[in-house]
Amino acid sequence: MTSQHENTTPQPGDDAFEGYRKDLDDAERKVAGEIDPGVRAMVVAGAVLVLVGTLALPHAGVANGWDVLAYNQDAETERIALFSRLFVWFVVIFGIGFSMLALVTRRWSLAWVALAGSAVASALGMMAVWSRQTIPAGFNVAGPSIGLIIGWFAVVFLTFHWLKVVWTRTNIQLAAEEQRRIAAAEAEKHQEWNVG
Repeated sequence: MTSQHENTTPQPGDDAFEGYRKDLDDAERKVAGEIDPGVRAMVVAGAVLVLVGTLALPHAGVANGWDVLAYNQDAETERIALFSRLFVWFVVIFGIGFSMLALVTRRWSLAWVALAGSAVASALGMMAVWSRQTIPAGFNVAGPSIGLIIGWFAVVFLTFHWLKVVWTRTNIQLAAEEQRRIAAAEAEKHQEWNVG
C-alpha cells in the first residue's frame, strides 16, 4: 500500500507549468539584457546633442571638429595632434554612435560599450587639451578652443550618466541571479528529502 507522500507520478498540471516556466525564464533573460534609463535617457540624449554640436565649434584655431575628424587642410595647418584626432573619433563612434544605439535599442551590452568608449574618450580629451597647451616653441598654432573644451566636459558628463545606467542594471541583474541561486538551492534541498 502506497501513501500519498510516495506518489511520484507527474500530475497533469505539472507539464503546463513547465511550459510557463520556460516562457518566464525567456522573459527574465530578455529583461536582464535591457536597460531602463528612465529620465536619464533625456539627459544622455541631451549630452549626445551637445557632442554633435561641439563638432561644429572650433577645436583649435580655425579647425572645427569635422576638420579634425577628416584631418583636412585646416587641421594640418593647426598641427592637430594624434590625441585630438583620437578624441574626436571616440566621441563620434562611442559618445554619439553607441550612445544613440543604446538609447534606441535599450540593450545593456550597447550601454556598456558606450560607457567604455566614453570613458576612454574622457581620457583622450584630457590628453587633447594638454597637447594643445604644450605646443613646442616655434610653432604658431592656437591652443584649445571652445569646441574641444565643451566636448571634453560633455563626454565626461556622458560617461558619468552611462555609468549610473549600467551600474543600476548590474545591481538588478545581481539580485535576479541571487534569487535564482536561492531557488535552485531550495529545489535541490527539497529533492534530497524526496529521494527514495
